[in-house]
Amino acid sequence: MDKVREKLNNLKLEAETWQEKYEEVKSQLKELEQDNIDKENTIKSLTVKNEQLDQEVEKLEAGLAESKQLAEDSSTLKVTNENYTKKNEQLEDELEETDAKLKETTERLKEAELNSEQLERKLVALEEERDDWEKKYEELNTKYEDVKKELEEIADLANL
Repeated sequence: MDKVREKLNNLKLEAETWQEKYEEVKSQLKELEQDNIDKENTIKSLTVKNEQLDQEVEKLEAGLAESKQLAEDSSTLKVTNENYTKKNEQLEDELEETDAKLKETTERLKEAELNSEQLERKLVALEEERDDWEKKYEELNTKYEDVKKELEEIADLANL
């Protein structure tokens, strides 16, 4: 009976050892399960944060693409603006040249008008002088004809 008791005691001790091991494993299991839950929560939290970061990256990439497009558009507009500025400067230079030519032409026209007026006055004076000479010529021609007739009459009278 002692052996049975001893065996029974050994079995009790072994059962207590297994019970302790069971409690220990159970405790470890709870710790591992809690650790697993914590890690799952961390994974979920990191997944959400990762999704948020992905969305933010997409927004930033879209903003970057838009900024690049705006920079490209700005560059194109800058080149276009430079071209318009050059064209404007050329037109201004042409306008100044044309304005200078117009002033020169206006001056020449004024001089031509003055010369024309002077020549018209001279022409009028010469026409008046010509008219006077024609009148004098007609008067002298008339006197000549009258004198010629008188001479012919005198010559006819002398011949008779």
